[in-house]
Amino acid sequence: MKENVLEVLLYLFDNYLADGGDYATSQDVLTAELNQAGFSAIDINNAFSWLEELSSICEQQDEDSSGGHKGSMRYLLPEERERLGQEAFGLMLTLENAGILDPLSREMVLERVMALEVDEMDLEQFKWVILMVLCNRQQPINEDISWTEAWVQDGISAHLH
Repeated sequence: MKENVLEVLLYLFDNYLADGGDYATSQDVLTAELNQAGFSAIDINNAFSWLEELSSICEQQDEDSSGGHKGSMRYLLPEERERLGQEAFGLMLTLENAGILDPLSREMVLERVMALEVDEMDLEQFKWVILMVLCNRQQPINEDISWTEAWVQDGISAHLH
């Protein structure tokens, strides 16, 4: 998966998921719309797979709380650190210290970033991954989600179709 998959995810999130829509109920319609918007079938299928995997991870969160305890330290693997870059890593730490990301959300974000298989994630893309993870959590999330959504959209809205 390359950056085009992330573009499909951003398009889906901005046009459907942010308003509480369910992409799975009309996947054929969405696929046709995404094809019409210029996305390739491979990127569309990979984006749907990415979202399904995120949904599966979020469903498992109650069964497995191995993400660590609040205040725990997480060392990144070299490939995780390389993919994130310094800015995104610093942002992740800031959000965790502010209580916006808990340890389990942090692990979900890291797993979803690595699943995208981009060489290095820029800060704006990273913000979107964070927002997608937070919006897909089953349990109630921090009240700061509306602030987080505005923060992400203000920084990347120019890049959307």
